Amino acid sequence: MSTATVDVETRGAVAIVTLNRPAQSNTLSLQMGMDLLAAAMTCARSTAVRAVVLTGAGDNFCFGGDLRGMTNKGGAEAYLRELTSYLHGAISLFVRMDPPVIAAVRGTAAAAGIGLVAMADLAVASESSKFNLAYTGVGLTPDAGTSFLLPRAVGVRRAMELLLLNRSLSAQEALSWGLVNRVVPDPMVLDEAFALAEKLAAGPTHAFGKVKRLVAQSLGALESQMVLESETIAGQAASAEGAEGISAFLAKRKPAFP
Repeated sequence: MSTATVDVETRGAVAIVTLNRPAQSNTLSLQMGMDLLAAAMTCARSTAVRAVVLTGAGDNFCFGGDLRGMTNKGGAEAYLRELTSYLHGAISLFVRMDPPVIAAVRGTAAAAGIGLVAMADLAVASESSKFNLAYTGVGLTPDAGTSFLLPRAVGVRRAMELLLLNRSLSAQEALSWGLVNRVVPDPMVLDEAFALAEKLAAGPTHAFGKVKRLVAQSLGALESQMVLESETIAGQAASAEGAEGISAFLAKRKPAFP
């Protein structure tokens, strides 16, 4: 299954799901949100799929939400409510489906892109990859499960440092902090992730699925937190701070928050 913005290629028992807006650094448009949810449904429902690799086309993994698309659609608040409904639905499926999910990260993962890394069961990053949450830099708040998953991956203090200061993590820092499992030379990222996926695809898929759901349950109410994220980011986008942050980002100037 392939759609306008998300490509799904099956190699044996492994599905490779590729965010496919390389010219836009794989920013999440409404169409991509819908297509990613459709891809997650396909992987979850197919008995032939026993592992999933999630990656991005081109030079970057995912820059997060499409801020330009928000303004083009006539209202950031409604846009974000709709986008997060698709995105969060996809994340919930990836977290709870039987096939293990491996993120293969090249280039930059920012904002919701980090949520997609954090929701994966395993993550492989290229040596040159970078991670930056970026939300508060444009006057917004987290989505894509980042406020739930990130503190559990790296700890509360480190998560707050990333969220409040918007500092970038290098690949090696992401490894030492626990955000990714492996760092490999840039050309090897997809091959390494695929090798892991093949190994897992030969294993007990239903047992893996039960393990995934047990771990998800132990962490707490992911879906409830994502509902709160959707409401919060949509409301913040409609605020004076959000409007100024988005406008400044698109104009490539420093924001002057009220």
